[in-house]
Order: sequence, then structure tokens, then C-alpha cells
Amino acid sequence: MTAESDSADFHIEPLNTQHKREGFTCSLEPTLERYLRRQAAQDVKKRFAAVFILMPDGQTVAAYYTLSQFSIRMQDLPSETAQKLPKYPQIPATLIGRLAVDDSYAGKRLGEKLLLDALKRSFDFSIQVASFAVVVDAISERAKSFYLKYGFTELPGIANRLFLPMTLVAELISSL
Repeated sequence: MTAESDSADFHIEPLNTQHKREGFTCSLEPTLERYLRRQAAQDVKKRFAAVFILMPDGQTVAAYYTLSQFSIRMQDLPSETAQKLPKYPQIPATLIGRLAVDDSYAGKRLGEKLLLDALKRSFDFSIQVASFAVVVDAISERAKSFYLKYGFTELPGIANRLFLPMTLVAELISSL
């Protein structure tokens, strides 16, 4: 299978020792490359993050994302959102901490495939462990534009932090 393969041919699963992480290259953001190679396995082992790998063949890492528990301070939410919620100091959320595509698979809409999978998993998990929204910290303006395209909203006063309420996640995934 080559980088030209249709994204439907790819499979997503949790990171394991069989995945070939050393060949992963992300020149747009080298910190995402280093994270996968050096830190991801430790984060999984210590339960700091769940890492999900998108592969064409069961071993090669074409792309990945991470999920973890998170909370949003009530005061950081837009006022129109906050006024509709119980007045707790912290609101439960799910964080997409990292999302990256290998350079050789760029332009294949794998970022979209990853994001939609992350949103579906986040929604499914929110039934077991409450989560009001999915949160991302956009690493660049390009990443920010990507998330805004899917309905994420900026959190006022926190640069590049965006959120998507689970009610909107549910609508998005049900429309697929």
C-alpha cells in the first residue's frame, strides 16, 4: 500500500509496540514527530494520554492523535455558553493533545479522518466519563483554521485554544 491509497483503506488503533514510529516525519511541526518517537509510549504506559495510530498496513504510522481528560475553567468559556451551564468552577472536557500526519501522507485528508475518529471516540467515552466538550490547542494558524472548519470555537482569552461542545460533536458524527 502506498501513500496514494484511499484513506478508507487505513485502520486506526491504540499505539502498541508493533507500530513503526521511527519512520514518522512531520516537517510542519517537528515537536509532533519527536513526541511520537520519544514520548508517546511513556504517556500511554503512565496513562497521561491515549495515543491512536492510523496505519495503512498494521505497522507503518501514517498519522496519529492523542486523547486525555481535561477541564475548562468556567470563566474561560464564552459567556453565552457559561450562562447555560451549572455554576461549577471546572467543566469536564476531553483534550485532543496532538494530531499529526506523516509528510508522505500529506494531502490525503488523513487529518480529517483522524479528527472525526477522535471526535467519535470522545463522544463515545463521554457516555462513560462525562465530558462537556472537546478541546484543542492549535499549534499554528494553519491548525487553527483546520479546527475552525469543523465548528470549533475559540475560548476567549486563551490564545489558540478552541472547543467543540459534545452536543455539536453528536450532530457532526450523526451527519456522517
